[in-house]
Amino acid sequence: MEYIESLRLFRTIVEVRNFRRAGETLDLSPSVVSRSIASLEERLGTRLFHRSTRQFSLTEAAEHFYEGCCRVLDDLDCLEASAAGRGRIPAGVLRVVAHTTTALTWLAPLIASFKRKHPNITLDITLTERSVDLTADGYDLGIVLPFMLATDLAVTRLLQRLPLVVVTTQAYLARRAPPRHPADLADHVFVTVPPSMHKPTLTFRIDQENVAVPIKYEIASNNPLFNRDIILEGFGVGLLPFTLVEQDIKAGRLVRLLENFEIVDTAAEVRLAYIGRALLPAKVRAFIDHTAEFFERGMEAARRSTTTHAALAVESAGKEDAGARCEGGRGSCP
Repeated sequence: MEYIESLRLFRTIVEVRNFRRAGETLDLSPSVVSRSIASLEERLGTRLFHRSTRQFSLTEAAEHFYEGCCRVLDDLDCLEASAAGRGRIPAGVLRVVAHTTTALTWLAPLIASFKRKHPNITLDITLTERSVDLTADGYDLGIVLPFMLATDLAVTRLLQRLPLVVVTTQAYLARRAPPRHPADLADHVFVTVPPSMHKPTLTFRIDQENVAVPIKYEIASNNPLFNRDIILEGFGVGLLPFTLVEQDIKAGRLVRLLENFEIVDTAAEVRLAYIGRALLPAKVRAFIDHTAEFFERGMEAARRSTTTHAALAVESAGKEDAGARCEGGRGSCP
């Protein structure tokens, strides 16, 4: 039983990104939290967290363990709910808020598949780019970016990390030399989100360390679509989700910058947020489980696609190499 509780504590720490807040959520003292995590790390034989006075991050082992941990605990919660007579058919009105731009490509398929599975649930969907208070605004759940949560009371679960890219136009580069290093961004003008949403810095992974690079801006908007459009007008450099500008890059309308540098930004994490964990309504639990499964299937499909493309590339390279040897040699090749 202690092991199960330590798993619940581990999941809560990952979701609230803070040891102290996790302890407060579960009504545990700091000493109990520390002992429980130390015991779990000893049992697993590996560290789960990198901690310092200024930074908090998961180890690679913890990221893998978290996914399995959530599945085990969710299955256990469902089993307990069923045994307690709460495994009824989910029904009622479910109010969901989602980030407008981020949700454009996958929200409709998610909601459609959920509705087919749970026809007795009525869905009330709100799309917004502003901050929300789930309780005060009357939402059951949110599919949000971190800046959108007005309080720390929500439990969050990572669904997807959005790949971010630095882009601009050829017209802008005709006036300014392209940056070769993140430090060069100090000489460029950014189109970005307002500082009330995200401090005006970009964080890059350089020589195994996270380095924050300050940026200056003349135009700021909370809408990535508007930011993309104003960048296309030649007004500066911007940091945008790759999925939003992929076609612009392929068509040559936008130019990708600093491709060889990794961008580190937790603001690009899509999270499922809800209040509390105990005795969740069946409709809320159903949406949590379905959404987690939906995104897991999407990531698995992406992994399979990446593996297939890599295999085809290797096969193609092998054929080209064989062809070159045939052309350069004597005799005929099949």
